[in-house]
Amino acid sequence: MKKAKLLILTFLLGLIIPNTTLACSVLYYVDVKTGKVYAINSEDYFLDVKAYIQIEPKTKKKFARLWYGWDNFAQGGINEKGLFFDGAVTPEQQKIKGYTNPKNNLGDKILAKCATVEEAIAFLEKEKIALDRSHIMFGDKTGKAVVVEWINGEKKLNWIQDNKLIMTNYLLAKPEAGNYPCRRHKSIENSIVEMEKSSENINLLKVGNTIGRAVQPAAKASNGKMVGTLYATFINITDNEFVLSYKLSNENIIKLDLTKEFAKSKRQKIKLKDKK
Repeated sequence: MKKAKLLILTFLLGLIIPNTTLACSVLYYVDVKTGKVYAINSEDYFLDVKAYIQIEPKTKKKFARLWYGWDNFAQGGINEKGLFFDGAVTPEQQKIKGYTNPKNNLGDKILAKCATVEEAIAFLEKEKIALDRSHIMFGDKTGKAVVVEWINGEKKLNWIQDNKLIMTNYLLAKPEAGNYPCRRHKSIENSIVEMEKSSENINLLKVGNTIGRAVQPAAKASNGKMVGTLYATFINITDNEFVLSYKLSNENIIKLDLTKEFAKSKRQKIKLKDKK
């Protein structure tokens, strides 16, 4: 727990105050020295949303899985096979004939049925899913990752290059559509360069800190509601470590050993809330 608190403290010390928006920053990273795989996410949204972590047990036909989100919809998550996903809003594109946006909990279905990036992509095609206002990242424990986008009536696969894949709120295959250039995306890239130049060993703490300048402090939106980083998640996919910080608070930290959680036979719902 002490390690997790230090992680969030480092975020706040390195924070650049941005214009507050409903945004998202996601990083999939492979340490080239150790081969360990990490996934980091900063979810920026209205702070009054009733967010939670859902952990579903393994069954004969479904993998054990953990996802985080609200209103019975997974915004991101990981399963027992090491498949990770997260999504982010993008400029709207034309709908593709014969395809549709999901009408149910797509993320939970994918985590329940798919073990690899390739299987997740195939699942989208089988279900005829084509998102017209967002893109989605998949990464697995083998070091393979992709951001799937649907642009001008075609599916675009943006594969990991070198050892990292970053996703924010512009279309990687069509940045001119909007939200580009992205300060958050650039800040993560710069932080990774700084981390890799250091002689210190890379771990979940170090990788997590690369999104320190991409998180957003609480601020009032134009509609009067408070908005900012609702939660940030940090996953060591290789070692099954999971850490979540709610509202960037040192007091609101959840740390889980996914090996133990996925071995449990009962469903769990962990509500995210401020500790008093």
